[in-house]
Amino acid sequence: MNADNPKGYENPDLLWTPAQLNERMGDPNLRIIDTRPGERFAMGHIPGARHFNVYAINCDDSDEAPLMSFLRMWAFLLGNRGVSFENTIVFYDDRVGNTCVRGFWFLELFGHGDVHVLDGGYGGWERAGLATTRDSEPLKAANFEFNLQRDRIATYKDVLAAIEDDDHVLLDTRTEGEWLGTEARAKRGGALPGAVWQEWLAHLTPEGEMKPASELRAQFEAIGVTPEKEVTAY
Repeated sequence: MNADNPKGYENPDLLWTPAQLNERMGDPNLRIIDTRPGERFAMGHIPGARHFNVYAINCDDSDEAPLMSFLRMWAFLLGNRGVSFENTIVFYDDRVGNTCVRGFWFLELFGHGDVHVLDGGYGGWERAGLATTRDSEPLKAANFEFNLQRDRIATYKDVLAAIEDDDHVLLDTRTEGEWLGTEARAKRGGALPGAVWQEWLAHLTPEGEMKPASELRAQFEAIGVTPEKEVTAY
């Protein structure tokens, strides 16, 4: 670890601090995406941010035709928010949460090489004493082209194969109730056969920032998620 990478990550540039984002404010190529509920965006947001509901559309079929149709709709919605493939993109939530990470993953899936998550989210931005606003600027639509990276997504066929593969770990990051089947948010409750569980909240500090790499590594190793294993998270 060093001053430029205090948490010891392998790829620290994926996670920006509020100070890093603040240094880039005013960059015409920067696109800041607020993934919180619309009412919270209206009550205050980072200057220049565009609101985007990452759950506006969903797809429960990973076969080729419906999946590609879904991804094209996602790309259209990004373009409609003025986001193009050439932009530097930063997603944020109230903390490092499901919505900003979902946005980040989609951009990784689309082959975008300059996408980031704001560590600590809007809460971290406010704690740093940085400027906020309730104003929104008119958006000019852009054309978002993408280069699909299929190794970033696991279809149901991939998951079925992973269940039988000792070198593959299925990591369930949902709530404990969903893991145990007492809370169902899908057609059926329960977990995938052979999966291990660690709720995503366990990866955050009380302030909603990502924990240091050493702590995360120890947590993952304790449940059998190790560097030599292929991992599919859900």
